[in-house]
Amino acid sequence: MFTGIIEEVGRIQRLGGGSLTIAAREVLKDVHVGDSIAVNGICLTVTSFDARHFTADVMPETVRRTSLDGLRQGSPVNLERALQLGGRLGGHIVSGHIDGTGTIRAFRDEKNAILMTVEVEPSILQGIVEKGSVALDGISLTVAEVTDRDFTVSLIPHTREVTNLGSRRQGDAINIENDVIGKYVAKILGSAYGTAEGPEHAGGLSKDFLVRNGFFI
Repeated sequence: MFTGIIEEVGRIQRLGGGSLTIAAREVLKDVHVGDSIAVNGICLTVTSFDARHFTADVMPETVRRTSLDGLRQGSPVNLERALQLGGRLGGHIVSGHIDGTGTIRAFRDEKNAILMTVEVEPSILQGIVEKGSVALDGISLTVAEVTDRDFTVSLIPHTREVTNLGSRRQGDAINIENDVIGKYVAKILGSAYGTAEGPEHAGGLSKDFLVRNGFFI
């Protein structure tokens, strides 16, 4: 479990053969084999480490779901160690399980902030809500606007300085994790309506449904 507050930006040293090695400093201070570290929002397990690097295995499913395939030696990656109980939850609850990727479509200046627009598939977009939370490459961000094909987040200068977003460009793929609480709510509501996809696929909210569930006498 993570918070989406990035601790440092590491660099890919080696990627291939079912594993990757990353150069880092901060996240290695108390690392152990078997620890979880979020790499661009992807929860990976440390299999070995030394004073300047750590290595993690990468499953084919992880590569299919994420933007890892687009990384190269030297690519900057956001790193965060697992949440410690008793610490401050500065971002939001992040599982490190990526729902898919989006494409950065635009950056726009807005006074001291930068608005970043990300285009995504409908299956991911339906879990994005205005003023809700989303994790992009593992960074906890607040959604500023949602349309029928994309969403926009507002980036303060500090975020771009301490994460890999400072090097991101239009057209880049970015990892997306929707709010985990919202995903469970959608699943429960979908079950109540008799469909895994949710109410919108079962004719919407109806009086019959409310009566069956005790909302009308």
